[in-house]
Amino acid sequence: MRKRFELQHELGITAIEDIKIPIKSRDELPPVLMALQYIFVNTELSEQVFALIEQRIELKKMGKPGLSLWEIFVLGVIRLTLDANYDRLEHIANYDSLVRELLGIGIYGADGKKQYSLTSLKENIPNIDEELLAEINTVIVKAGHSLLKKKMGPKPKK
Repeated sequence: MRKRFELQHELGITAIEDIKIPIKSRDELPPVLMALQYIFVNTELSEQVFALIEQRIELKKMGKPGLSLWEIFVLGVIRLTLDANYDRLEHIANYDSLVRELLGIGIYGADGKKQYSLTSLKENIPNIDEELLAEINTVIVKAGHSLLKKKMGPKPKK
């Protein structure tokens, strides 16, 4: 059965909430990775996001375990953010250390850690399309508005 994400971390893997993402980078990927990290850490928000994803992705009850919903979500967002083809996405998934940390796996693929095949990416990632991301974006914007309201405090009465 497909899982949302792997709860049991391996030794030496950085917890997603502890990953240091560069904030001064001019590349378009780090801000997206920070947003994904925030979604993962915020349990209320992640519940809503995963509920939307689970409506789209068939949960298999038999067969070998596929990519987790978290992996599909992260790689789908990265693909759409960078407008990357699947060959580039495969390279990013297997060799970009920051992305691999955010996926919850080891940094290097060559030492026997998880590798993503092109076929697996092509079969799973199309489930994260622009329509689904628009729905997720609505949930995130609402969460951002409530966060802003908390930060600003109640409106003064007239």
